Amino acid sequence: MATIYQLNSENPQERSIEQITDALKQGAIMLYPTDTVYAIGCDLNAKSAVQKVRQIKQLSSDKPLTFLCSSLSHISEYAVVTDEAYRIMKRLIPGPYTFVLPTTKLVPKLVMSPKRKTTGIRVPDNNICQSLLASLNNPIISTSGHFPDDEGKYPSYNWEKARLFDHLEKLVDIIIDNDDDPGLKVSTILDLSTSEPEVIRKGLGWENLDNLFTFSN
Repeated sequence: MATIYQLNSENPQERSIEQITDALKQGAIMLYPTDTVYAIGCDLNAKSAVQKVRQIKQLSSDKPLTFLCSSLSHISEYAVVTDEAYRIMKRLIPGPYTFVLPTTKLVPKLVMSPKRKTTGIRVPDNNICQSLLASLNNPIISTSGHFPDDEGKYPSYNWEKARLFDHLEKLVDIIIDNDDDPGLKVSTILDLSTSEPEVIRKGLGWENLDNLFTFSN
């Protein structure tokens, strides 16, 4: 049964943040709010925890996992950032955007795309996420806590917090509740791993990209 932490969205309690990150360092899995949807996550460097996240979401080994970084400078430790990628990301972070980038040696193979050697990275506009990142001092895995039905669609009840908690309370070690309703939209994904930026998925914040950049689709 998961331990539930009630956190203030604006000013997360420091003691609770420390308790959560101590557990993450020991391999705990958590369900937590982001600036998009509730996510399942763990310490990027906790190999057994990353494997468990894959099992929970039934993700194959060739499916890369997104993770959170605290800032653009933090991203540069884990990804190769070109001048163009830097210019784009600087305009958009923090926010609901996932950037696909070539990895550095600090990214575990269990997380990256094995063929392309790329990974998805976000800098969330969320105080709880940022507090966790500052305390943990490592990136945090972030994959949607919602599950598709047999037809690959996300049913409406999947977005209800009570049902989400009930579904995952026996699969994760920690649940973070902030009294806010779960987000309804996933992040917008931008592939910055090639010379031509490409929109992979139109999600939250997509409308803010209009007239700012020229993409290939």
